Amino acid sequence: MAASLALAGALALGACSADDGSDSDDSTPSASASASASGSASASASASDDLAGSWLATTDGKAVVLVVNGTQAAVFTTGGTTCSGTAGEESGMEMIHLTCTDGSDDRATGMVDSVGAETLKVTWEGGLGQETYTKAEGGQLPSGLPTAGLG
Repeated sequence: MAASLALAGALALGACSADDGSDSDDSTPSASASASASGSASASASASDDLAGSWLATTDGKAVVLVVNGTQAAVFTTGGTTCSGTAGEESGMEMIHLTCTDGSDDRATGMVDSVGAETLKVTWEGGLGQETYTKAEGGQLPSGLPTAGLG
């Protein structure tokens, strides 16, 4: 159940900025501009199209959801950790910079090692190391995701 709640929250975040198909010109500054300005080492350019979307992992028995939308990024875990920040290109590398509500710095800075159609690998500075994520398509959990014992 907790994994479902984390996924639902992540998908809701991703849906908040979905294109409604209108061609109107909105000149109001976006939230991503202020979000990237607030970080001490924020991403300078938008994340690649390959990185955009919702990604799922299981780390230390907890479900981890990483959502990237433009320059915005967020992580939700079944343990209750919520982190938000930026994702984008820095010096030719894709980087993620997050601030977590519980003060944790496990996922404060991450470098994207590889991103493909179904798999994302991020190495987080500090003790967490590398996490491998699976792409969530259409709000569905990917097959083969270990969910037993999450909570």
